[in-house]
Amino acid sequence: MTERIPVDLWFDPFCPWAWMTSRWLLEVERVRPIEPRWHIMSLSVLNEDKDISSDYRAMLKDAMGPVRVLAAAAEKYGEGVLGRLYTELGTRFHNDGRLADRSTLRETIAEALRAADLDVGLVDAIDSGDFDEQVRRSHTEGITLVGQEVGTPVIAVEGAAGRIAFFGPVVTPVPRGEAAGRLWDGVLLVAGTDGFFELKRSRTRSPIFD
Repeated sequence: MTERIPVDLWFDPFCPWAWMTSRWLLEVERVRPIEPRWHIMSLSVLNEDKDISSDYRAMLKDAMGPVRVLAAAAEKYGEGVLGRLYTELGTRFHNDGRLADRSTLRETIAEALRAADLDVGLVDAIDSGDFDEQVRRSHTEGITLVGQEVGTPVIAVEGAAGRIAFFGPVVTPVPRGEAAGRLWDGVLLVAGTDGFFELKRSRTRSPIFD
């Protein structure tokens, strides 16, 4: 059997674009010999000292809670549970559109914990700063790889010339099957090119969840 290559992805569960990228990476796993490994980062931490709009600042007010719960789950069970819990959270937040109703955020997270077969009591971490150090440590590990000018998701993988890391890709809808694999091949090609930094165009559509 072909040895699978670890691919590390840092995510904030609030971000719909990180969610799209994560679902793409799972598609890549089906057609390329990779093994996704999941790590948390925080949009709240990333933007705490930045000049951002009042609307975005208001959104970030609730963003730390789910990341704290993920950190609490990782401490209790190990980082291996993060992918499973992220899938349950992201499906509810994004596919089901439940992130729009912040009044039910606690209930939604508790439901995700239950579906992931994890301790529902971990939902109490939403309002606790006990896991903030772990959040910041994981966030710093990811963002240091790519710089402060970008956000979530961050991907890191061992390439032919050593470890490479990048923000993105930002894509919608999620490429499926071999199309996902071809995008992976292309991303590795450009990200592994010495001196390559940016390839970008304006977004013309919102995330398409399916």
